[in-house]
Amino acid sequence: MRNLLLTLIAVSVAIVFSIGNAKAEDEYSSDQELIKRMDDIYLRMAVEDVAYMDIVRIAGPAKSVQPRDPECQFSDTLRDNCLKFYSYMFFPNNVNEKKQYPLLVFPHGGIHSNFGTSNIHIIREMVAQGYIVVCPEYRGSTGYGKSFYEAIDYGGLENEDVLAARDYAVENYSIIDSSRVGIIGWSHGGMITLMNILKYPDKYVCGYAGVPVSDVTYRLSYQVESYKDNFTPAFHIGGTPEEKPEEYKRRSPVTYASQLEKPLMITTCINDDDVSHTEVERMIDSLKFYNKSFEYKIYPEMPGAHSFERIDTKEATDIRFETYKFLARYLNPPYPFKDIRQLRKAGYKYQ
Repeated sequence: MRNLLLTLIAVSVAIVFSIGNAKAEDEYSSDQELIKRMDDIYLRMAVEDVAYMDIVRIAGPAKSVQPRDPECQFSDTLRDNCLKFYSYMFFPNNVNEKKQYPLLVFPHGGIHSNFGTSNIHIIREMVAQGYIVVCPEYRGSTGYGKSFYEAIDYGGLENEDVLAARDYAVENYSIIDSSRVGIIGWSHGGMITLMNILKYPDKYVCGYAGVPVSDVTYRLSYQVESYKDNFTPAFHIGGTPEEKPEEYKRRSPVTYASQLEKPLMITTCINDDDVSHTEVERMIDSLKFYNKSFEYKIYPEMPGAHSFERIDTKEATDIRFETYKFLARYLNPPYPFKDIRQLRKAGYKYQ
């Protein structure tokens, strides 16, 4: 613990100097990478009493198979090489190596973001139930430099990165039960959940998608210009929905609604100020059109709006309790929560 604290202080000092000296055009690397390293240290410290945390480096599909502007070049690696990325692994401290445990695949949200300390309480809740958790830092995540940032493939190969993380966990740890693998995520992570459960049903038992991005073309019709600008650079899609309608359709979960085979739960709220409930309802309506069996709930106005299920309010933890009950029906964790008090104590240590 003392060494971790000293490292945290050292990294904090480095960040101060880095931010002061970093060039504006280098926003993807120096300061963001240092901030990410500091966040990792805090994350490890915050869960170490309940879980062992590891950070593994694995490979996803090559950049060369991503549709790109032919004039856009990647500078750091050959385009035909597999893209390397990191994933977090969390193991409950009380695992018995002679037994097997269910796995939760937990992709983070944000068009350009990463897995971090905002998920501490959720990770604590998951491992308390006996889940092993893998959290992939798929292509486009921040804190890994400019080239990785520009490898973004929203709605594309990021889904295969997440699948690669799932496969890595199942293939490398005998304590994981490959017949009990679920996927869970919110926002962009909810979108990745939908894409994985729809495209790779043989890989997952069930999925939970909270406030999920569902229709990228529709989404950009109501978003601000600065958000839309994330999609049009040559290193990403390289055009607008009007210019490349099929490309945006290919990247939208709603396109694959007819393929649902596994249990799925979707939630949203009517005051979501990021992923509009009307966008999520397009997914819900599409699944209904194909007579798919799934669960969903549209909540009224909720504190936290887009983050209403993930913040630390009583309302949020009550809703997460319902989410965990859904997952437990199909994944059979060894220590499912019996009531909300157990959930609160697991996540926050004190009731």
